[in-house]
Amino acid sequence: MTEPTFDGLIEDLEKYLAYQRDEGVQRLEVERAVLEELAREPESAEPEPVTVAAVPIPADFSSLQEIAAHVAQCGNCPLCSSRTHAVPGEGNANGPDIMFVGEGPGPDEDAQGRPFVGKAGQLLDKMIEAMGYRREEVFIANVVKCRPPDNRKPLREQMDECLPYLRQQIGLVKPKVIVGLGGTAVEGLLGRPVAFTRLRGTWQEYEGIPLMTTFHPSYLLRDPAYKKEAWADLKLVLAALGKEPPRK
Repeated sequence: MTEPTFDGLIEDLEKYLAYQRDEGVQRLEVERAVLEELAREPESAEPEPVTVAAVPIPADFSSLQEIAAHVAQCGNCPLCSSRTHAVPGEGNANGPDIMFVGEGPGPDEDAQGRPFVGKAGQLLDKMIEAMGYRREEVFIANVVKCRPPDNRKPLREQMDECLPYLRQQIGLVKPKVIVGLGGTAVEGLLGRPVAFTRLRGTWQEYEGIPLMTTFHPSYLLRDPAYKKEAWADLKLVLAALGKEPPRK
């Protein structure tokens, strides 16, 4: 039987922690012996991020195109050092009914420079269609515009550096409703840590815009049993917009 490698153990641990995070768990008890074992890994195991000069983010972008151009050149946090493409967002910029906000780009998004184009994006497309919309009729963006290494949750300081882009996008797009996909998206929008399991399926508010909290599509891919609950959340969004799901 093949012995597990250190990198393999770390990958399994990251997947487990991601699952717990999506479930809303805020703290885990870890034995000291485990921490000591992890501490033995050399500090040089990961490459040092490339230093890029920070550029202040203007507070008065006049268009989404200006934001996208600035995002493409942004070096305000270490995430820029490993990206292939920044992913500003896309969709209907003229007061759409819904704006979907996720956590950050994955490998497919990083490769193409577009949000939600991998497996999670394919599921999101189906969710949008089930609501009676086409992808181009809504707007889709993320809290951070560059892919975190190994799809990890972005650090708080990385989110803080990137959130001015999202806030100005929302101000320009002016959606009627925002759907926060997962705990990280809602944490970024509300500006504070959240207990996702408590907020999921409830109405919050962002700058006067109704905000619905539901599962990230990647979580639904890992545990399809929650698709029914996600659909219930999306039906609440439709009801708030005075609509019903289209008949099949």
